[in-house]
Amino acid sequence: MDNEPIANERLLREGEVAETFLGAPNEKSFTALFKTFTPQLVAFFRARGCELALAEDLAQEVMLAVYCKAAQVRDRALFRAWLFKIARNALCRHYGKKTREVETVDLADVADRLGTAGHTPAATPAFEFLHWMAFLDSREREVMTLRFIEQWEYHEIAAAQATPIGTVQWRVFNAKRKLAPYLTINSSARQETGGSLNAA
Repeated sequence: MDNEPIANERLLREGEVAETFLGAPNEKSFTALFKTFTPQLVAFFRARGCELALAEDLAQEVMLAVYCKAAQVRDRALFRAWLFKIARNALCRHYGKKTREVETVDLADVADRLGTAGHTPAATPAFEFLHWMAFLDSREREVMTLRFIEQWEYHEIAAAQATPIGTVQWRVFNAKRKLAPYLTINSSARQETGGSLNAA
């Protein structure tokens, strides 16, 4: 019973953060939303058998969807339920991809091909990865390379850069958000030519 006031206070705080973002979606309000709900999403995915790195990546995927689709929320009181519905859908998609034998290109897979990037023709995954990095600032390029090419965990990047893990996660998220329009364009082009691209 002693925990009830704390739980109520937490729910009130979450509601305020969500209301602020939905009322005025901007960098500041989304940062607060991201910091409030990302740890909960990571815990949600971990409780369903995901390893930490996967849970963190899925949480970022969900927050990116929230950022892009916030205008679709009709009843702000149901924001939390909407958020976790997106999370459940993301988990279903993840397991669906694992069960299908469909060849995809992931940013992590590009590591093996970067060695030959110097004499790799344009429009290959290695060329595209280097092209995408041009849209990012130096800190985002560094963190994306460590995360997806070197395959470091978030806590390893944070320790190496003497940066809070939340800041590392935020930089990766921002980089994904910046790249999303370009990856969508490339995905459409690949589908038309029989290929596919998955940068999540």
